[in-house]
Amino acid sequence: QVQLVESGGGLVQAGGSRRLSCQASGRTFSRNAMGWFRQAPGKEREFVAAIGRSGTTTYYPDSVKGRFTISRDDAANTIDLQMISLNPEDTAVYYCAAKSVEYAYPDYASTKSRDYDYWGQGTQVTVSS
Repeated sequence: QVQLVESGGGLVQAGGSRRLSCQASGRTFSRNAMGWFRQAPGKEREFVAAIGRSGTTTYYPDSVKGRFTISRDDAANTIDLQMISLNPEDTAVYYCAAKSVEYAYPDYASTKSRDYDYWGQGTQVTVSS
């Protein structure tokens, strides 16, 4: 069982930066691939970033590539999402998610929300123009 709590959301001006954090509980954090997703009003949940158990392999959609960076700290049971060059289209509730992965696949991380086992409650990011 993994419990996830996001923090760091808020209001930011277009062009600005924001760093989101996700604190995980449970001793099995390092066994999980981790992901960030977001959902804007009236839209489906969208993949934003993912990182494998090894921490060396990351995945991003084209919409955020080069602007968002995901990282993990297994000693602290946290993952972060550093966001730069934000624009109003980035406004959404951002969710942290975890998926248990076999040891044989240290670089695996899914880009599909349905593959994740655990979810946080989300943190709101609003980018003003």
